[in-house]
Amino acid sequence: MNTVTGISGHFDRILQELQGTLAAIPAAQVEQLTEQILSARKIFTAGAGRSGLMAKALAMRLMQLGLDAYVVGETVTPRAGKGDLLIIASGSGETQGLHIMAQKAVKADVTLAAVTIFPESSIGQLADLVVQVPGSPKDPADQGSYETVQPMGSLFEQTILLLFDAIMLSLMDKRGGDSAAMFTNHANLE
Repeated sequence: MNTVTGISGHFDRILQELQGTLAAIPAAQVEQLTEQILSARKIFTAGAGRSGLMAKALAMRLMQLGLDAYVVGETVTPRAGKGDLLIIASGSGETQGLHIMAQKAVKADVTLAAVTIFPESSIGQLADLVVQVPGSPKDPADQGSYETVQPMGSLFEQTILLLFDAIMLSLMDKRGGDSAAMFTNHANLE
């Protein structure tokens, strides 16, 4: 399809795709992840590329909510162990470095949550819980039947950002807290 579409047409299509993917995420899986976050001693997030950026955004909001949250690979990330939670965001569920990380989490008795398109993936199979996000991975050969006009993994990445923001709202409801309270944990040396 090589038609010229104005920017508002692109916005409309992206929003339609996001509405479809968000509506198809199993609510029970999201609730299970939310409860795991609330019960975890420490929460670690990880992902590669743009999915990793979305995972970092989640860790930031969790910290601002007053939870003990870290991004795997940062110099100040502590040791993980029993009672902790690792959330891996990976569209394919097959990213080699993330798979190795998942294996290490299992060995360390860390609860593993996978946010992925493919629950049957290597990371999904290792996970204690999976949130399945419909979408298309970045490799067009692996797209399957889910079609998107957006390039590579954009739809997955946008969807998980909104999913993580919705989880934050749920956590705020359950724990109490609002933007004003969270702002007291916002960085102030920038």
